[in-house]
Amino acid sequence: MKIIKRYAILTLCFMMMSGLLMGCDNGKEAPTESDGETAQVEVDVEEDNQEEENSEETESIKPTEADQSEAIYLTKDDITINETHSDDTDGGHAILADGETAEYSNVAVTKTGESSGDEADFYGENAAIFATNGGELTLSEVYVNSNGTHANGVFSYGEGTTVNIKDSVIETTGNCSGGLMTTGGGTMNAENLTIHTTGNSSAAIRSDRGGGIVNVTGGSYTTDGKGSPVIYSTADITVSDAYMESTSSQGVVVEGKNSVTLNDVELVADNNTKNSDKSNYYQAVMIYQSMSGDAAEGTSSFTMNGGSLTNANGDIFFVNNTVTEIELNGVGFSNKDEEGLFLRAQAAGWGNEGSNGGQVTLTCGDQVIDGDMLVDEVSNLNLILNDGSVFTGAINTDGQQGEVYIELDSTSTWTLTEDSYITSLTCNEGSINLNGHTLYVNGVAYEGGISTGEEIEAVVTSGGGPGGAPSDGGNGGPGGAPPDGGPGGSGGTPPSKP
Repeated sequence: MKIIKRYAILTLCFMMMSGLLMGCDNGKEAPTESDGETAQVEVDVEEDNQEEENSEETESIKPTEADQSEAIYLTKDDITINETHSDDTDGGHAILADGETAEYSNVAVTKTGESSGDEADFYGENAAIFATNGGELTLSEVYVNSNGTHANGVFSYGEGTTVNIKDSVIETTGNCSGGLMTTGGGTMNAENLTIHTTGNSSAAIRSDRGGGIVNVTGGSYTTDGKGSPVIYSTADITVSDAYMESTSSQGVVVEGKNSVTLNDVELVADNNTKNSDKSNYYQAVMIYQSMSGDAAEGTSSFTMNGGSLTNANGDIFFVNNTVTEIELNGVGFSNKDEEGLFLRAQAAGWGNEGSNGGQVTLTCGDQVIDGDMLVDEVSNLNLILNDGSVFTGAINTDGQQGEVYIELDSTSTWTLTEDSYITSLTCNEGSINLNGHTLYVNGVAYEGGISTGEEIEAVVTSGGGPGGAPSDGGNGGPGGAPPDGGPGGSGGTPPSKP
């Protein structure tokens, strides 16, 4: 089996390890540039291939040779090709399953040709492989090479449509060209894939307007372009036993009332470019609402069970203009940026000023957290530490800002590294090590002992607010009328919004 450095994408075989990262939208993770038809966020943006430059910059946070030896790297050379399907037309497909059941194996798929806007990003135009209208498409040992703008690799569109793909390699080089794309309520099931995208606004695992269900098991998923997180979610996406790496963008972006769950995943993120000026911060995981109309408003979720997250630049979590529930269970975190926070809940350029903060409930089980947290005046945080969780860090060191509730069960501890300001606390005696600092609870210095507080209730707001480019696309501009908001006006960045 051939070992590739960065681009050889792994089929992570965790069996040898004990306990064993829209319009052109999907990936609205970071707002992206506008193409005049679709708005996107920094994450789903177009960018030139940067393979050589990025490989050196991210070398320090790559898996060690020991880690790599535990994984199997699937490359195109590992696939036996018996036939080839090609398409070079603007908007066409090399393989199409329109309301039918079809199977393909041991095939090479090549796609060139251009497209733009909603037809490509929401409805599948110009995708190399496309299933729609309730079709069921099964793919195995397929090599997909896409070289065109808005030319996604494999696309599942519409309720009742299902794509099953395994033991395959997908490479895309154009802007707004994701690896796996799911919209309109479609289903995508993937196993043991190697996906590498190099264009801007080209998340490896993407979804856009209408969302759907995406299940990914095993494999390796790498992105190099600006506005191209590994995952841009406006759907319910679950990834297990995989390796994910982004070399320019966030590792994961969740927009609106949607979810990402990572089980025993190794995520490496180096967010060092931006698609918009809506935020000054870099992060590994961004959770937000772009107000583009591509994702419903409501409570989002990010769950990580086991595995690891390595961040090269900025904060680990950034939440703004949305309500979210984050659950962490036994995850290994490493932030290479000494100035970066563990969590930032803060307003940015999305939503209505004064009500566009982040509302976070962070629940931890058997979790070690080493890093500070900031909650601004229009944000709030419930931090729940259970099952022997350990938090070492400070909260709102410059003074009391947003509401913060901390709850520790009898087995969990918090060690302060600086003075901290919160509004409510529930803990047993001995749960908090002040470590020579002062903890202010609603303005009063905590002196130890038992404390009983009250959790903060999150409030989901709805309506308009600036659109802008969501990480992976979508339309920017003011939202619709309450209670459900509605599509925004035109403008803003496309598919990878952040």
